[in-house]
Amino acid sequence: MLQSKPPGRREAPVRASKMPARGGLLQDVDYQALAQFRYRLRKFLSFSEAAAQKAGLTPQQHQALLAIKGFSRSKPISVGGLADFLLIRHHTAVELVDRMARLGLLRRIADDDDGRRMLLNMTRKGEQKLLMISKLNFEELQTATPAFTGLLRSLRRSRKR
Repeated sequence: MLQSKPPGRREAPVRASKMPARGGLLQDVDYQALAQFRYRLRKFLSFSEAAAQKAGLTPQQHQALLAIKGFSRSKPISVGGLADFLLIRHHTAVELVDRMARLGLLRRIADDDDGRRMLLNMTRKGEQKLLMISKLNFEELQTATPAFTGLLRSLRRSRKR
């Protein structure tokens, strides 16, 4: 479960003084809201990474399964598409796909339009692992939603000032 605030920190937003920004314009920056938001993101990512590891996957393997499932509606995602989604180089994605195929999490299919291009489909094992982790992540996000919503509102108010 995400904590409402970092340990030992107060919750009330502290406004930074006006400071020069790009182009000489002045703008307020709510550093505490930004720090709280980043803290909550890291808490969720840490939770998600631990859930992946508990399921026997690396965090990157979990992210890859999520990308394959999330971006394969009309046509399976390519290895290059997976690399783009994970913000990694193509050859790194190839190595990741190789390891995941050996684990029985996914399989490659040659693209009918371009035989050099490999498309990715999850196996039943990959689907089961993704479902298990996704259920846990959704539960955690449900718990964290009110805090994230409040922080996003705070950040929006900071931009308007």
